Amino acid sequence: MKLLSYIVGTLIAITLIAGAVGYTYFVPDTRAAAQPDPRTLRSPPSGQLVGFVDEGVATWLGIPFAQAPLGDLRWRAPQTIPASKELREALTFGPSCPQFAQNQVTGSEDCLFLNIWSPEITPTDSSKRPVMLWIHGGGNSVGDASTPIYHGTQLSREHDLVVVSIQYRLGPLGWFRHPALRDGVLNETDISGNFGTLDIIEALQWVQKNISHFGGDPDNVTIFGESAGAFNVLSMMASPLAKGLFAKAISQSGGLDLTTIAEAENYTDATQPGHRLSSREIVNKLLIQQGIAADRKSAKLIQSEMSPATLAKTLRGLTPETLLGLYSGAFAGMLGNPDLFADGFVLPAGTSTPAIFSDQNAYNAVPVILGTNRDETKLFTAFGSKHVEKTLGLPSGFNDLDAFNRDNRYATDGWKIRAVDELADAMLSAQVNSVYAYRFDVDDWHNLGFVNLKNLLGAAHALEIPFVFNQFIKPLRVIFPTSMQTEFDVVAAHMGGYWAQFAHTGTPSRGRSGALPEWTPWTNTEPAAPRLMVFDTLSDQGIRMVSDRLTRAALKRTFLADTSFTTQSEYCTAYKNLFSGPHFDAREYAALGGGEGCN
Repeated sequence: MKLLSYIVGTLIAITLIAGAVGYTYFVPDTRAAAQPDPRTLRSPPSGQLVGFVDEGVATWLGIPFAQAPLGDLRWRAPQTIPASKELREALTFGPSCPQFAQNQVTGSEDCLFLNIWSPEITPTDSSKRPVMLWIHGGGNSVGDASTPIYHGTQLSREHDLVVVSIQYRLGPLGWFRHPALRDGVLNETDISGNFGTLDIIEALQWVQKNISHFGGDPDNVTIFGESAGAFNVLSMMASPLAKGLFAKAISQSGGLDLTTIAEAENYTDATQPGHRLSSREIVNKLLIQQGIAADRKSAKLIQSEMSPATLAKTLRGLTPETLLGLYSGAFAGMLGNPDLFADGFVLPAGTSTPAIFSDQNAYNAVPVILGTNRDETKLFTAFGSKHVEKTLGLPSGFNDLDAFNRDNRYATDGWKIRAVDELADAMLSAQVNSVYAYRFDVDDWHNLGFVNLKNLLGAAHALEIPFVFNQFIKPLRVIFPTSMQTEFDVVAAHMGGYWAQFAHTGTPSRGRSGALPEWTPWTNTEPAAPRLMVFDTLSDQGIRMVSDRLTRAALKRTFLADTSFTTQSEYCTAYKNLFSGPHFDAREYAALGGGEGCN
């Protein structure tokens, strides 16, 4: 029974961390109902609001920044919300956007809300504070700005910042392109299909117009996000429509992969193949599910003969449950739907990320921090790797720890190359001395006896979030040992201090205290030059600058020389996963493993 309790507790904690990235598990807010505080009365252009004071921080929750995208506004660009004529009590978070959570669809399409935390309790005309706007993660198909780890109370109070968190449309409600939806539509934003991206831009425009009434400086906005939220941060840097709406950017475990229009729309057997979840394939599934078509072949024929108006009306009439049910989920409720379309208006038409970010005329070049965690992929492989033993379907040990670590090392290094090193190198062409990079190495987690979380998770995806926000909420204790909290507090102070100093000045420098190691810009010229800030506990090596820089060529050389794979099929699969797209070499693949090869 004790073993079962530990495993269940571990599952809850890991899922909570996943929830922090926007995956399935949301911890309820157990605080007593907030009472409006007259000191928080504000009258911005959007309409009069009153909030409450939480731990010395003025707080406003659930502020609408766009009209509810319901009915005919589904799959339309967000519409500016008229100024309210009535006082709004901003005391509770707005609902999450529709998504899978706990194996069911939750949330509401009326979800375009934002939240604000500010040290300015009584309004003054004093100098304005930097604004940090958080974009949650979750594969762009799940997530919620109300997740407790994202609460901006500590970050705001400790570092004199105005913190904003936002909701945006998710999954196919946020990103969906089908010819029927653009029939007769002339508005490029509506045609783009990038509705979740446009929601983020709309929220940034709301901040520009209103944030000064909450003590924030609209000319000093830093956008930051993790996982898909970091992808969205980089999409803001890439979007011409976001130009001038922010001054700095932080990408935590991100990258940017734009989806072609063919992938977004076409059938999988088209000359230019579409994604397996492209809009046309989803309509095929719908027609079969509703009994209108017997199979995919007949569904294609019926779909081609439907009038655009009829099909558009049918799609807009679907409930979120029916629509999302057409998608096959992946880890923790994420759908794997195509997103971030290279439409040529909201986002660039080209899909080569290095090319976009190496031309200062092709993106919004602002000071930027790029980072990853040392063991990103362990959050996912903890449940999916064949090298992890399971009890009742939950991780309970290893049958080959070396292989588990090897697979993580390749996958995580590939992530870092894409999200940090290649991006940073590209950006140096446009913005020398304003690109910074980090790696999060903290891994001092509980050893549960049957499994050591240091091995199972390491410095996994999303584990840096509690440190950035300094939110070590109680359920995390299954992972984070209380005995290490003093050291965790130090790391949190360092990360928060650097993030805040960057928001205040455009460089992380020596943190807000001015007493930390100097965080110097990224460089790709001198091999031994310090270029990467590492965050770790004092029990390990503490925070430090290192010269580490990864390249895809070096990663491939290491992989091709690796003799540790026990089967050829495993080796072949690993190659395809690591070196897909332009990095795939058919001849190299065919000769993999000293002649045994792959096919």
